[in-house]
Amino acid sequence: MLSINIYLRFALIALFIPVAILLNVYLGFWYAFPFYLALPILIAGYVFLGTVQSASTLMQMGDYDATEKRLNLVLKPDWLYTTNRAYFYLLKGSVLIAKKNIDEGEIYLKKAQAIELPSDNEKAMIELQLANISASKGKWKVAEIHMRTIKQLKVTESTMKEQIKQFEKSLANQGQMKAASRMGAGQTMRVAGAGKGKRRRPPMR
Repeated sequence: MLSINIYLRFALIALFIPVAILLNVYLGFWYAFPFYLALPILIAGYVFLGTVQSASTLMQMGDYDATEKRLNLVLKPDWLYTTNRAYFYLLKGSVLIAKKNIDEGEIYLKKAQAIELPSDNEKAMIELQLANISASKGKWKVAEIHMRTIKQLKVTESTMKEQIKQFEKSLANQGQMKAASRMGAGQTMRVAGAGKGKRRRPPMR
């Protein structure tokens, strides 16, 4: 998809408006027509597509500050096309989580989750992040629910598949720790109970 740098887009809009007016006044409407035509296209692209594509590129580079600044240039997230709006929430939530703002990041991820994303890879990405958040809060049952949702998706990205496997191992380890804890508690109770029986008197000599 053709993407125009957001700052170049702003510059073109600022340039085309006076050029179109001047050409219209001095040379006539048809000389200004190409600029009149380009202006709504540039403005509509900014309003309905936002800066999601360039922000995603910055995110892949690991530059979270630049990603957040680029996302903040979106005029109004609710006006974005559905897919772009979902990606906006996904990127925004991911940036906040990377900056340790977990609760607010979770809110944005749930907003993205509520929107139909184009592929199962993106859906799995959101579910995995929400599962990690739940696990970090000790909500292992909720994390397991997210994992069951992921299992129903057709994930094709190898990196995502590996991340899912690693998280599955964490869940399995957590389950083993809980089982061991229950067994240990049961043994402790049995030992404690054994000490509560009646003590026999020593034999009389």
